[in-house]
Amino acid sequence: MSTITDRCPFELCDGSGFRYELESNTAYDCRCRAQRIALAKARSLSAVIPRRYRDAAFGRPPVTGIEPQIVAATSRFADDIDAKLDAGLGLWFMGPVGTGKTTLAMLVSKAALSAGRSVAIYSLPRLLNEIRETHRSERSHLDLLDRLTAVDLLHVDDVGAERTTDWVLEELYSIVNARYEDQRSMVITTNILDREALCDQISERTVSRLTEMCDELPLLGHDRRMEV
Repeated sequence: MSTITDRCPFELCDGSGFRYELESNTAYDCRCRAQRIALAKARSLSAVIPRRYRDAAFGRPPVTGIEPQIVAATSRFADDIDAKLDAGLGLWFMGPVGTGKTTLAMLVSKAALSAGRSVAIYSLPRLLNEIRETHRSERSHLDLLDRLTAVDLLHVDDVGAERTTDWVLEELYSIVNARYEDQRSMVITTNILDREALCDQISERTVSRLTEMCDELPLLGHDRRMEV
């Protein structure tokens, strides 16, 4: 199956990312070039759908057991994924554990990957571990932040689950703020519904930016993982 790496998704260039005008003997960027650059920067990031979610679909359990209006809003976003990502829009799934937040978020990431867009998928604890590793090795912390900013969609699970320290708050803010300033989409999940509690956990300035970047989709109910 062809991807953005071997053909132009807009059918404007030969797959190189450049267009050539014979009359003026001039080469210029194709519309697909920005996506190619983002994909190149994303290659060392986590862009794999976990095995548990690879068969997830809007018409299958557990999605069929989630509030229909939340599923419908997510489905509309996924169906219009290119326009949403081009506009820097995102989704914020919030609610108790086991209510389907991660499954819905993965469906959005699957839609983005299927559209040939660059995606990075992390739980916040894993992402912070990746950042810590840059401090222990020769890898550049700023290079990692640049790559996290460049991807079309950054999917972060369990925001607010990491133990709060000044370092955690600053790193999370740096990532969110960089994407906010560059108008890049995020899909996030949090177990915290109360805004004041969330501000205490991840800082008011981070919550403020996420609120502007993302449509909030609250999921209520019980932990479906505990069902027998």
